[in-house]
Formats: sequence, C-alpha cells, structure tokens
Amino acid sequence: MLITDQYRELNAQLHTTNPHYGVSSSKWAPVVAGLADQISTRDILDYGCGKGLLKNTLGWPIREYDPAIPGKDTPPEPADFVACTDVLEHIEPECLEHVLNDLQRLTRKIAFLNIATRPAKKILADGRNAHLIQQPLPFWLPLLWDRFTLLMVENGPGEFNTIVASKEWNPWG
Repeated sequence: MLITDQYRELNAQLHTTNPHYGVSSSKWAPVVAGLADQISTRDILDYGCGKGLLKNTLGWPIREYDPAIPGKDTPPEPADFVACTDVLEHIEPECLEHVLNDLQRLTRKIAFLNIATRPAKKILADGRNAHLIQQPLPFWLPLLWDRFTLLMVENGPGEFNTIVASKEWNPWG
C-alpha cells in the first residue's frame, strides 16, 4: 500500500487549507532541467507533485502524480526521469518500502530525490509533524542501494539530494 485512506485525507486537507504546502518543487527546476538535458529526455514524472510548481517552472509538459490530489492521483506509468522532491519524508513509515518499490518500478533511467531529515514547519490536522520520517542519510542509503545505483549524494543541513539510476540502465553507455 502506498498510502492509507486516512493519511490521504489528511494530506488532501493540508493541500487545500495551506497554500504553502506542496510548493517546494519549483526550486529544483534548474537541477531537473540540467539532468534531463544530460540524459536527453523530456519524459519526466514528478512523483508527489503537490501543487505542480515543477511543471509550471520547467515550461514543458511533464507527468504528475500525487495520491492526495484529485486529478493527479492515477497511478503513473514509468518515465525516463523521476523527480521526487520533499516527498519521501512525508510517507507513512509502514508504507515506505512500497513507495520505494514504486519509485524503482517507475524509474527507467534516473531519479532525482530530495529528502528532508528534519522536522517540517507544517503540522497535520491530527497533530503530527508533516515529516513522518525524520531520519539521517545513513537510514536512507541502504534503502536506496537495494533498489538503485547511486550516482551522486549531496548531504546538507536538514536534507540531502541524490541522483539514482535504475539498475537496468547504464548511465555510462
């Protein structure tokens, strides 16, 4: 299961009531555009797209998936490039393995992941911090290694970025 019905409702409510929830993806547009150029693709899926600002900022059509947003909640098809920014820390811990398996299934070539390791500024209606998983890089690395080839990891204060490749795709030709 990727998300429980109860948590989907909590996220949908936060998306509806808070204009600042689900809007961080646009800051990653230059990185996404550069990586897309490097692998010569425009076949991009924004996984956990929130309000869709990555698509708006890039200026070309990309596919969007967010299980808490009607119209964007249809399970997606694989893409050459999956962008998943400020999403994985929001996943219910009991669903994390399923979500990571879904990302693996969807990534034909590469994925760019931005994962926060700190508490969120936003609180869910049930009182929990919006970042359900607040774990450092060493927690995440084995989960990613099991599913992907890690091409780059950049650890920063309160978050990290990584570029991962499908184990079936050879980035070096």
